[in-house]
Amino acid sequence: MSELEDLAAFAMLIEAGSFTRAAHHLGWSKGQLSKRISALEAGHGVQLLHRSTRRLSLTAAGAALLPEAQALVAQMARARQALALLKDELAGPVRLTVPVSLGEAFFEGLLRMLARDYPQLTVELDLSNSYRDLAREGFDLAIRETVANDERLVARPLLTMQEITCASPTYLAVHAAPRVPQDLVEHACLLNTHYGGREEWRYHQRHELIRVAVAGPFASNHYSLLKKAALAGAGVARLPSYLLHTELEEGSLVALLAEYETASTPLYLVHPYRGGMPRRVQVVADYLMAWATRDP
Repeated sequence: MSELEDLAAFAMLIEAGSFTRAAHHLGWSKGQLSKRISALEAGHGVQLLHRSTRRLSLTAAGAALLPEAQALVAQMARARQALALLKDELAGPVRLTVPVSLGEAFFEGLLRMLARDYPQLTVELDLSNSYRDLAREGFDLAIRETVANDERLVARPLLTMQEITCASPTYLAVHAAPRVPQDLVEHACLLNTHYGGREEWRYHQRHELIRVAVAGPFASNHYSLLKKAALAGAGVARLPSYLLHTELEEGSLVALLAEYETASTPLYLVHPYRGGMPRRVQVVADYLMAWATRDP
């Protein structure tokens, strides 16, 4: 225990008037409290109390120390109250880091809704596909595809990402649409450099794994650029379904190989582990979870 705790215990002892009542209030044993007061006396080389079977009385040193100990207790109480108010405060900044394509696809509208419902919050959005050390870099929340075995973090499943194979009508007017995954070897495929093994696309059908070696004229670690290349007729792409709602509806991109499944990738809402999440952060976390459930 720290000397600060010992001083607080000393003030409580005098206020309670007995070791028994003070120990009960502190949640300690009577013997533990007695040892802490003795340690405080030994640490300062003074006697603070006259002990008797009936009552406690202060020595001159104890009388001099008591107001300082009481002031310390009051200051600690004010600090706890200030932290509690801050924790429950809905105003202030919330720092959030998400993958680039997800942020570009969704967060403009999502942040507008957050601003409408919680105008006192300020959400600072970092778009990055790089790993961010949340605690060291001061982030409150993150959305991630993978969760490292890190005891400092808490992860909650948010949504599942499914890739769709697609191409533009312009491209398909020149190149016959692939009917089976193996046909992709004859096509210009747009490769994602964010993942290892990008030259191999995998599909599943009836529990069978199909591996296809692919190649093409363009590669990027940015889904939005791959989407633009597909729209321009540069080749066949595999893109997250959340990027394609409008294009598939309008027909500017056409889904291919619908009978074959691609691997699904879970996305997690991650936050640093701490005893209690500030309310402003909890509100944003709950908002994201509700959004993912409502609009998967």
